[in-house]
Amino acid sequence: MLRIKWLLSGLLYAALLATPVVADDDVADRTAAAHAHDKPVATPAATTAPARPVDSREVIYTSANGESVTGWLSWPADSVPGDLPGLIVIHEWWGLNDNIRQKSERLAGEGYVTLAVDLYSGALAKVPKEAMQLMQVLNNDAAAGGDNLAAAYDYLANVVQADKIGVVGWCLGGQWSLRASLRMPDSLDATVIYYGNVTDDKDELATLQMPILGLFAAKDPVVPLPSVLAFRDALTELGKPADIQIYPDAQHGFANPSGMAYDPEAAADAWQRTTAFLARHLQVSTE
Repeated sequence: MLRIKWLLSGLLYAALLATPVVADDDVADRTAAAHAHDKPVATPAATTAPARPVDSREVIYTSANGESVTGWLSWPADSVPGDLPGLIVIHEWWGLNDNIRQKSERLAGEGYVTLAVDLYSGALAKVPKEAMQLMQVLNNDAAAGGDNLAAAYDYLANVVQADKIGVVGWCLGGQWSLRASLRMPDSLDATVIYYGNVTDDKDELATLQMPILGLFAAKDPVVPLPSVLAFRDALTELGKPADIQIYPDAQHGFANPSGMAYDPEAAADAWQRTTAFLARHLQVSTE
């Protein structure tokens, strides 16, 4: 059953439905505008300690163009990685930086073995212009990005031997969280999308078999509200198990504490929903 937490008035909802869905051809430009004043520098809000101590290390989980691709593997220090469900963690448009490693470790502290992937093969952006260039290169070779995420799944499934595996991503990572799910619709067990670009193509979405949690901002110029509504409505019509949460006063990047749009209240609520959703669908019940 689709559970929608719709927070806007019926009149505004009707007006939005009449608004055309924005095409995906200028996502990079919209993202650059939204992050024009952001910097990939951790703030105190970005360094929340995990709920329990974790161990982490770099691992080589695939290769690209003959070069090894390194990710960040984390798990609770008092557990064995193979005894835990797995999470593929996908970075924002800056790349696999310390912020994402910290987020991945915080998720690991909830009882997962997390693999923070690197879709940029080691490259990191320090300013929005660099990030936009890296994102465009990635999006222009979607097949390679899909191969990267499929390799991350194989690493968690076959090397770590996680029995259930989910995926979570923010911004660019949210878009690729959905793409990973479309690439592996019968394999992934849960999908979390933080304000990533989405589709309302029913032929594509019909393949999805996993539950979905979507966390979006009503005032998001990168992922406009009409496109979120179209995505939500397509999932509804297809009978897909999804929970789409829209924060009426939040902007794109509301969960990124190093960004200018950080919204502590929305971020805290989204985190609570994320951990509850993942526990419900990935962790073995003790009842």
